[in-house]
Amino acid sequence: MHKKDSIFLKIMSVLVVILGNMVYALGLKLFLLPSGLITGGTTGIALAVKHYTGFNISGFILLFNIAMLIVGFFVLGKKFALTTIISTFAYPLSLDFFNRIFEDLVLTDNLLLCTLFSGLAVGSGLAIVLRSGASTGGMDIPPLVLNKFFRIPVSVSLYVFDFTILLCQAAYNPVDNVLYGILLIMTYTLVLDKLLVFGTTRIEVKVLSNEHEKIRQAIIQEMDRGVTVLSARSGYMDEPTQMVFSVISNRELPKIEKLIRSIDPESFIVVSHVSEVHGHGFSLEKKYK
Repeated sequence: MHKKDSIFLKIMSVLVVILGNMVYALGLKLFLLPSGLITGGTTGIALAVKHYTGFNISGFILLFNIAMLIVGFFVLGKKFALTTIISTFAYPLSLDFFNRIFEDLVLTDNLLLCTLFSGLAVGSGLAIVLRSGASTGGMDIPPLVLNKFFRIPVSVSLYVFDFTILLCQAAYNPVDNVLYGILLIMTYTLVLDKLLVFGTTRIEVKVLSNEHEKIRQAIIQEMDRGVTVLSARSGYMDEPTQMVFSVISNRELPKIEKLIRSIDPESFIVVSHVSEVHGHGFSLEKKYK
């Protein structure tokens, strides 16, 4: 890769991380903060601190993120800190920026709409940051530190921290806000999970048939897809056989099923989703010999 291309990719990566943090901050400013919803993570801590002390939310997030960045640098290493440094400053500065622009703007008083759109914005923003290879920092760091020293699973400590943060906010919030806050966390978690694999999911097809050679050739010639033939053994008859294995796009599934059935109507076909595929024909250009 040329030096100019490398620099361009790095600049684009930085801009994408900033964009993700801006989407996150915009969702909070327009939907979460005006509605008084509760949430987890660094933002949840900031909301609790503001309630009890009056401390500015974006200011607290900035200070907390910097503190976590320093901890991450010394405990998790320089490489991790470099992937976190942009989000450390981009998120709180974006939130402060939107606070100044929109001030007391309220788009809707409907708690359900605020919950759903907050969840969409937070989940989308986090997904953009994570897909760019960066870290969101803040409360992502303590679970990683605990995992390194005490082998506590990251997912477990994340849930414990989020639950504790929610309890701190539940103490001064009406029950409705607490329930909507739980729904908010479920929403952005679901959106994040879906967007992290968005555009990368594929279909895996496995075929057992006495006509495996014809099926192999048909997939290669008529669908222009790669095929792997695996040695297998039938369970009932205990006889050697061949399994045809291929990965295709979602919209190619009806075509390949029709193709296989036309060759062998009694073939045994297993179809399943795969989260991500790398290699020629997907993440790399095809090579023909």
